[in-house]
Amino acid sequence: MFETLLVANRGEIACRIIRTAQRLGLKTVAVYSEADRNALHVRHADQAIFIGDSPARESYLVADRILAAARKSGADAIHPGYGFLSENAEFAEACAEANISFIGPPASAIRTMGQKDLAKRQMEAAGVPVIPGEHNEGHDLQSAAARIGFPLLVKAVAGGGGKGMRRVDSLDGLDQALESAKREALSSFGDDRLLIEKWLGQSRHIEIQVFADSHGDVVHLFERDCSLQRRHQKVIEEAPAHGMPEKLRAAMGKAAIRATQAIDYRGAGTIEFLVDVSNGMEDAPFYFMEMNTRLQVEHPITEAVTGIDLVEWQLRVAAGEPLPLRQEEIPLRGHAIEARVYAEDASRRYLPQTGRLIRHRPPEAGEHIRIDSGIAEGDSVTIHYDPMISKLIARGSSREEALRHLRGALEKYQIAGLITNLPFLHAISNHPGFVMGRIDTNFLVDHESTLVSAMTKREKTLVAMACAVLLAEREAKAHPEDGADSFSPWAATDNFRLNEDGFDVLRFRLGKEDLDITAHFSLDARTLEWDDQAATLRNVELSDNRISATIDGNRWKGFYARDEDRIWVMCESNTLKLEIRQRTRSITSSGTSDGSVRSAMPGKVTAILVTSGEKVEEGQPLLTLEAMKMEHTLTSPRGGIVSSFDIQNGQQVMEQELLMKIDPVPDA
Repeated sequence: MFETLLVANRGEIACRIIRTAQRLGLKTVAVYSEADRNALHVRHADQAIFIGDSPARESYLVADRILAAARKSGADAIHPGYGFLSENAEFAEACAEANISFIGPPASAIRTMGQKDLAKRQMEAAGVPVIPGEHNEGHDLQSAAARIGFPLLVKAVAGGGGKGMRRVDSLDGLDQALESAKREALSSFGDDRLLIEKWLGQSRHIEIQVFADSHGDVVHLFERDCSLQRRHQKVIEEAPAHGMPEKLRAAMGKAAIRATQAIDYRGAGTIEFLVDVSNGMEDAPFYFMEMNTRLQVEHPITEAVTGIDLVEWQLRVAAGEPLPLRQEEIPLRGHAIEARVYAEDASRRYLPQTGRLIRHRPPEAGEHIRIDSGIAEGDSVTIHYDPMISKLIARGSSREEALRHLRGALEKYQIAGLITNLPFLHAISNHPGFVMGRIDTNFLVDHESTLVSAMTKREKTLVAMACAVLLAEREAKAHPEDGADSFSPWAATDNFRLNEDGFDVLRFRLGKEDLDITAHFSLDARTLEWDDQAATLRNVELSDNRISATIDGNRWKGFYARDEDRIWVMCESNTLKLEIRQRTRSITSSGTSDGSVRSAMPGKVTAILVTSGEKVEEGQPLLTLEAMKMEHTLTSPRGGIVSSFDIQNGQQVMEQELLMKIDPVPDA
């Protein structure tokens, strides 16, 4: 076994690797960029070494700096985690030249499977079924698309994670999809080559975890269902796949082992398949998509159902040890579900969010709940890296039990300071189709409106809770003596008079709208009125950021957090942020009604699609912006004429920076 392990990564995966390495008695070394100077993985490691500025391309992606850190620390092994340099064949070779063990497969295997076109040709030769498409280099993709038929997928030859991937439904949209995919692929992987393949209508994304040692043995650790995806990136994963027939499991396992053997593999890997379930799971055809030559984000659910620490296996195999178990000795017990908690707004096309976590309290870990996180309360989610906050893993003896634990954990999870997808995850976990296991890769698209609607179902309750917090705080300041009843009219801070209507006006901003709430009080209650809604508050209790209140006769419990003029309220995974306005009403522009086009977050302009003076329609794409590893298209807020602008391709822009303005069409 090794003596010192350097983890060439950050965030939750770095923390997770460090945890196992320290359990095995290894000294651990973290590397960090400027943005990660006080990050959790830095605090957890035995030693930490600075490697550069915040963007990954100036720190975590610079192989020479990683190797220099390894030499400085005396590390005899490097674990790359996932992302960054984990599937970089040149880095694996550089480690070998430096006499440092790379915890991963041989560079040749990385190189073969890292190019999707080459990988598909290799799998065809090994007798593994592949999706129909055009993956031979140099072919005319427009002609191939007409031959294959629509819909189809345009995919980057290099990389993964949904980058450089576009669905195309007709020939009219092909050119734009190819250009957009090329830009994103070049930005993400430094390689703009593309392939195309047939889009399978009703399919499930099922992957097989494989392991190979240096003694010629290969095993699989069963399957994970990763069908629930947005923008081709996974949101919720399960192990094992619901409704998986034993015959299909055996066939996919054998195909995965055959694929692994074909490239002389070593270490942990994942063979990803698409299963055509248009006629059900029994005897369903399956097709090779790609191989990830590294540890997967969703590996904890495999650990949950097998009882195997996959990072420990990686370290032992890399040290030359044989696989700890034979295929028939690997258990499969119970069910596990992983939900990825992201800083993103699911109601706004999963727009990534940035900001400081003024509150981050995951549910308590235990027999049924595991939390993998690389961020703590007070830390910030920045524009420089992926916006994933944590992974929430729930385990049970059955899928039903695992799902029950998942829901409970989501409802206990407290995050404030930025918008997250917790309400979205909770809505999925309660959706009848998901509960019944009726899922495929189109699930989130097909049920988007229902899920988004479910996310806002508690808005009235949350508004009432926010009012309860603010009223109680105001009245506590006015009457700080112990035992004061903050809901007594005698504690009111307004112009209450006996036998007259006493009231207070609470002024908030909800999203882009002003929200004025009148709070009338009686001897034992507050009646809240706003817009066309009303709610009655009774029996409010505040303690340690917890709130309980009777609202319209129903008892609700939740959490709240304050940050200067903002209040966050959470109940049953639903979260509401209200900005507290001054008592004098202010008028502000929405930023779109006047034709302004502003950046929703900091990022880099990657393409300008219009020219000054051009006439555009409402909703027409104007430019694309790369932010937090994704490309976002900004569209025209109205029909009109593009006024002159100064932005250029490659320019860095700030949040809410004015990029363009659409002037109204002059009267004839």
